[in-house]
Parts: sequence; structure tokens; C-alpha cells
Amino acid sequence: MHQSSPNPVPAAGAPLRPIAYAPVTIESETTAGQILRLRSSIPLGRYDPSLANLFRAAVERQPARVFLAERVGDGWRTLTYEQTRAKVDAIAQELIDRGLSAERPVMILSANAIDHALLMLAGFCTSIPVAPISVAYSLQSQDHLKLKHIAELLTPGLIYVADTAPFAKALAAIALPDIEIVASRNGGNIAGVTAFDELIKAKPGPALERAVRAIGTDTIAKFLFTSGSTGLPKGVVNTHGMLAANQQQLAQIWPFVADDALVLVDWLPWNHTFGANHNFNLVLRHAGTLYIDGGRPLPTMIGETVRNLTEVSPTIYFNVPAGYAGLLPHLENNEAFARAFFKKLRLIFYAGAALPQDLWTRLESVSVRITGERVPMTSSWGSTETAPLATAAHFIIDRAGVIGVPVPGVELKLVPSGTKMEVRVSGPNVTGGYWKRPDLTRAAFDNEGFYRIGDAVRLADPDDPAKGIVFDGRIAEDFKLTTGTWVAVGSLRVGVLAAASPALQDAVIAGENCEFIVMLAWLNLAGCQKIVGDSAPTTLPELARHPAVRDHVRGAIANWNTAHPGSSERIARVMLLPDAPSIDANEITDKGYINQRLALEQRYAEVERLFAAKPDADVIDFGKPA
Repeated sequence: MHQSSPNPVPAAGAPLRPIAYAPVTIESETTAGQILRLRSSIPLGRYDPSLANLFRAAVERQPARVFLAERVGDGWRTLTYEQTRAKVDAIAQELIDRGLSAERPVMILSANAIDHALLMLAGFCTSIPVAPISVAYSLQSQDHLKLKHIAELLTPGLIYVADTAPFAKALAAIALPDIEIVASRNGGNIAGVTAFDELIKAKPGPALERAVRAIGTDTIAKFLFTSGSTGLPKGVVNTHGMLAANQQQLAQIWPFVADDALVLVDWLPWNHTFGANHNFNLVLRHAGTLYIDGGRPLPTMIGETVRNLTEVSPTIYFNVPAGYAGLLPHLENNEAFARAFFKKLRLIFYAGAALPQDLWTRLESVSVRITGERVPMTSSWGSTETAPLATAAHFIIDRAGVIGVPVPGVELKLVPSGTKMEVRVSGPNVTGGYWKRPDLTRAAFDNEGFYRIGDAVRLADPDDPAKGIVFDGRIAEDFKLTTGTWVAVGSLRVGVLAAASPALQDAVIAGENCEFIVMLAWLNLAGCQKIVGDSAPTTLPELARHPAVRDHVRGAIANWNTAHPGSSERIARVMLLPDAPSIDANEITDKGYINQRLALEQRYAEVERLFAAKPDADVIDFGKPA
């Protein structure tokens, strides 16, 4: 069966800012067992599988263009492509001289920065994998358990930190023999540390060119770590081939990117596939410019992002829903910032989690007020194991939820699982497995070699697969009540968060084998302070107890329950948590994604209180369902 769907005409109202997507043509077939297979009928184009060659091609195309920029005081430190090439080649030669390899890779503990990027690019040019690690594992963790686990798995030959002072405890916790520590600044005065600047003094030789020529599809480019079922991270093997294929897929569905010079202002961490593989490599593929944003979607750091975006207007903006929630109050109330943000913007992109519809509506409203147009918004879907792009909405969508269609070269297999359809992925962008964990690798793939991502999806239009699929939650998160009724956790969580906006940042849903549904909710600090008004408390514990916040949540959930009285959607009890999600307990990633199952395990005592025969004063009680 072959189906095609043209770009739909935007809904009545403000005009849509023009954007050129690739046509959507989808082939679908239903096989035995009601398994639905979906693939793009557009073949994947030819691509060079070497990221080294991708980088060098960008240098040849735009030698004088600024490639990387990072904030230094009131200005920016910048490197052109030509300048970057000279430093990368020198560092690459040093890595080769040290005899590093996949068995002794480069481990990077620090956040996004130019020196981090140079080291990563040098790894790309040498067949020596880099492993960027979540900064939280070093600076926020108390036990460094995850960091030690990763170091023992990788056995790195070199560890890089921007400054030894804040990382001193983390480096001491690793304490493995024969590891060279490299730092841009040795503020901790640790003996034996190599200065990063020493790496850029080398003279590249024939060994570097041999290393570049030796890179192939299966050469490992990096290890990215994602949460394991036990809470300990697992190392996803990212090859040059899968990352280069993903950029070819993206280039084919987004031809508009080649129209103008690409400019990104991006904070998304390079230890995650979204910021590193999707965004950084997108800049590399199109010889664009990346302004490294030192801000974060946190009350104390969002101001830095606002400052950067006021100075530099991006052509595409990428963020997670928590990031847009943090930016929206500033976009709505700061005219100069909003004008700078929307000035050159071609596309607003969200991923990493579902975007609540109220955030979508507010973004559109600001866009129309500032420009008279709606800037197109879109999303895609995938994971660290898929490089990450597997599906993309390269057609106009008018609300959150649709995650697109398979990109060229990807095949999806939708397999019945209870009341849902589990989605599995195959394609050249899919990993071969997990580093030194053949047991996890075997469990991750089915007998046809499709990666089992653990997500459920459904067709946006059962009669036309070309209109895309909709994320339908994590298979492992959904549960049944004692009545036998299934609870779709993903869609319920997004709906309730939107209903209670702007009070709640995130939530977990509980009720498996129980009579009713309860919710643990984390507060949005800025949103709650807006609700409280003048002289608002500044801490989460104070806000969790504040009558205005509790009344807002009570009213919002009561309205939700009136509109959703069924047992699978009605929230019986809510507890507002007086803290933030825990990194050590793996409740949250530094990208802002909540691990529903592990959060519930960590919050067992609070869940017990929610299900008590007589709930205590901290519980907002709406009564059991009739």
C-alpha cells in the first residue's frame, strides 16, 4: 500500500512563516499478527560515513565562517572553521601519539565548551572514541556511583575537565591507574595534570592522515550513556556510519536548511544525543555557526539563555519542553528579547518529552504578536540508540503530539502490545548495541534485528499513515487499575500538567493494581511565584505549602476531573513535592526527562501516603471515584 499526503493548509488565522519540507510519501503494509510496517518511499541518499570527512568538507566550504562561539564576559570567543581545523589536527595527532583506542578512549566530564568541541572533533578524526559524561554525575552526585561505573566500563586513557577545582572529588572517586588528566585550567592544583593548550602545539603528521582514511561505517565515534534498567548507565555505541546517516536523513527532509547560513544558540548537553548528534552534527553538516549557550532552563540560569538569544538570533531553535516553559515568561514580557528571538527564526523544534499544548499555544501567540506570523513548530522521535532521528514531522502540524513519519532509510514495525502498538526501529542510524554488554544488546533487538525502544505509538489518522504517528507513552509505564482498566500514563501526565499550568514542572502517575490514580508533582518555581505574586517565597518547600499554589492546583485538577471523569484519567489525590527530582536516584536526566518507574521507586513513602486510608494534610484529596 502506498500513501501520500501533501502539506496541509494552515488553519485560519495568522499566516504561517514559509518553510520548505521534503514531500511525505509513506509505504505501509500489514503482516501476520496485525503487525504494521511503515517506511518512507524516498530512498536514503549517498553519504560519506566519516565524520572527519564531514568536518573537513565544512572547512573547505566556509573556511572564514565562525564555527564555534562561547560567552566570555560581555563578548564571545570565536573560532572559524579554518582555525578550528588547525587546532583539531594538532590535538588529533596528540591522541594518536598516546596510543588511545576504543579500549582506552577519551572521557569528557565537563559541559559544552569550545575546548570540549575541539577534543570531540579530534576524536572523530582518529578512530578514538570520545565519551562525554553528564556533568551531574560529577558535580551533583554525592556518591559518584554512576561515574565510577562508567569509568570502570570504559577504562579511559585520558580524562578531560575544563577546570580541576570543581571536579577534584569526581576525579578522586574514579582513581583508576594509567589515566592522563587534561584540563583547560588546573584550579585545583592537582599534580601531573596536562594543560589543554599543550595538545594544540603538536605538528600533525602522516599518522593523522592514515587515521582519517581508515575511518569507516563501523568505526566507533563516541559512547553515549543512557539509563539502564537498574539505574546504572549503559554505554550506547555510536558509530561514524550511524551518525553520518542520520545527518543525511535530516538533510533530505529539511532542504530549507541549505537556503541560508545556519545559526544555532544551543544549551542542550553533548552527553545527550539531542544536543550532540542531532544539533552539533547538523551545524557540522551545513557549515553553520554554533553559539554555545551557558544557560539552562532553571530559574537561576534562564537569564543567561535570554541574554544570549537577545544578542544572537537563531535560524532554528531547539529545546525540550522544560526549556520552553522557562523561556515563555521572558518572551511574553520582554519585547526586545522576543523580537530578537523571532527575527530570523525558521523553525521551532521540541523533543525529549511531550510538549504540553498550552506551551504550544503560548509560543504561537507570542510569535504572532511579534512578527504577525506563526513560526512553524515541529518535533521528531528517537533515542540515543537511533542517533537520534527515527521519525520526523516534516509537514505542517497545528498542535503538539504528532512525532512524524519514518525518515528515509528507516523502517518502523508496530507490534500489538496489550491495548497499544509497540514501535520498533530498523535503519542505518540504529546502534549495533551496548559497549561490553552483550546481554543488554541481545535483549534490545527482536529476531529481525529491529531495536525495541519501549515506546508505544498510534496513527494520527488510521486511514492515512502519511499524516504521521502520535507518541502513545512508554509501554513499561502504563498500568491497569484493579478494575482492569488501562491507564495511559504518558498522555495523562501531559494533559494534567497542561491543565495545572504554570504551577507544575513535572509529575509521576501511580495506581497500578489500585482502585484509583494518584499523582506526585514537582513545582515550577517561576510559575508558582507568578501565582503567589508580590513577596513570593523563593524556595520549593515554602511554595509547596503556600495556600495560593495549593488552591491553584486544587482548582485545576478539579476542572480536569470534571472534564475527565473516567477512572483511567481522573486524579484522586495529589501531593506537591517540596524538592527537585534526584539525579543520584536517576529520577531525572540533565535534559529534564523524568524516569517514571525509578521515580516511583525512590518516592515509595510518598506514594504510600497518597494511598493511605486517611490521607494526611499534605495530600490534596479529590475523593475516590464513584
